[in-house]
Amino acid sequence: MKRYIFIILYMCAVLTIGAQPKQELRAVWLTTLEGLDWPTTKGTSATAERQQKQELCTILDKLKKANVNTILFQARIRGTVTYPSDYEPWDGCISGRFGTAPNYDPLQYAIQEAHKRGMELHAWVVTVPSGKWNSYGAKHLRQRHPELMKHFGEEACMNPEDPRTANYIANICEEITSRYDIDGIHLDYIRYPENLPSRISKQQARENITRIVREINKRVKGLKPWVKISCSPLGKFDDLARFPSGGWNAYNKVCQDAQGWLRDGLMDQLYPMMYYDGKHYYPFAANWSENRYGREIAAGLGIYRLIRSEGNWSLNAIERQMNVARQLGLGHCYFRSRFLTNNTKGLYDFVCDFDSYPAVVPPMATNQPSPTAPTIEVERTTNGDNIRWSGATDTSNGDYLTYNVYASTSQPVDITDARNLIATRQMQQHLSVHRNANDAPLYYAVTAVNRYGKESIASSLQSTASNQQFSPSNLIPNDGYSLFLPNFSEIPQSDYMAIYSMQGTLICTKPFAADIYLTDLPSGIYELRTLSTKGYTHRIGYFIMKDSIR
Repeated sequence: MKRYIFIILYMCAVLTIGAQPKQELRAVWLTTLEGLDWPTTKGTSATAERQQKQELCTILDKLKKANVNTILFQARIRGTVTYPSDYEPWDGCISGRFGTAPNYDPLQYAIQEAHKRGMELHAWVVTVPSGKWNSYGAKHLRQRHPELMKHFGEEACMNPEDPRTANYIANICEEITSRYDIDGIHLDYIRYPENLPSRISKQQARENITRIVREINKRVKGLKPWVKISCSPLGKFDDLARFPSGGWNAYNKVCQDAQGWLRDGLMDQLYPMMYYDGKHYYPFAANWSENRYGREIAAGLGIYRLIRSEGNWSLNAIERQMNVARQLGLGHCYFRSRFLTNNTKGLYDFVCDFDSYPAVVPPMATNQPSPTAPTIEVERTTNGDNIRWSGATDTSNGDYLTYNVYASTSQPVDITDARNLIATRQMQQHLSVHRNANDAPLYYAVTAVNRYGKESIASSLQSTASNQQFSPSNLIPNDGYSLFLPNFSEIPQSDYMAIYSMQGTLICTKPFAADIYLTDLPSGIYELRTLSTKGYTHRIGYFIMKDSIR
């Protein structure tokens, strides 16, 4: 409770952006319902479908630039789907007409393009609600499964109290898992609708929802145990001792035992919908963090509230929430994609700074072993470095590896530092890095990652060529005791000067000054660079030390 009070006291402070973790869940809900996020055009022609694909690629490119690593792509909407299904008809958001298939598979295309960019894609499945009673999806369900449908007010839903509902929803999740190379199944509205009449106890109602979760888990994990199962519970799990939920919470209001699902291994991740601020956000975020049972939780951020009609929040509100979530060890997930990519109130600009380095999705809580490391070769050319690797082995029975690539100006490359990540979840075993001839030489490391997110140790390096060259006519003058920098005013301001060996090893650092006193360096060729406290460097030039000039 002291932790809650501390956060409440300081929740209005402007928190500084600290070190960025290498492992962090950064996700976004990409809504296909009515084309809210995608697609904005209906696929009524071949040209329109090409536009849809290009629009999706543009969205993914923007999300990649913001270092989002997980896409929650809406695959089941309200008794309708965005992929060819044996159970339910096409939604109208793709082709423009309910029940009409487009000339491509949107889910397959989204998976392909997300993976190409090194991002995970989870199939977002709306579970219990079926929309309005007379909507297209509800009518279809009423015709095929009238025994499973409940009618309340103008709404329709699948009956969570009928065991056959669990089987039906699990069928859909199993269908998606068996047909597609998804990274996760994300369950939405896996709860009792708040206005659904029911005479049973809250405990029995929670057991009914858990029955659906358990059946989905059994089917999905039975096919592909590495596929992550997650859901989006209400943002407040339950009343806290000093912070009531206002009657709107996951556990007692809509009967989601989400923390219990983590504890029992039925869920791998949670994305609680924390679309609140102040005392309705911070203590409940701390509660999620303290009840994660070694699994991953990302705070669902209500970025739609930045717009005037939904709350007119200031950007500062989201900034504080993201800072506190990171301090609590939580990831972050944006609702919805368009409010991020549209740079609402400067949000996209902030995110590109807050998450300026990539992050890998944390590994699943499993005893599966890590893969063995690959070996790499680096060919250095005048245009850059060509990296190739091979030989990694997957020992987790998944028989599928992706690769993370790291680079640094010093050896050994620190693979725990997010600043050194230059590519994540690479499917190919090669990468080209464009470099200018006068850039400092980079050293590389590659790790293999299995389907469970377990990462190998760093690779060993075999260099086949070198571009570490210098021009004798452009050497920094020295008298054996000091370096003289006649062009000092043209050098970018920095914190230090750094002297490196020609192998890239940092020898020593000096104050940033026009004259640099040299220590007793042995004879040889050295490189002088600027060095900031954040690790940024800039090559100044080379100099030669000779015993004869001392």
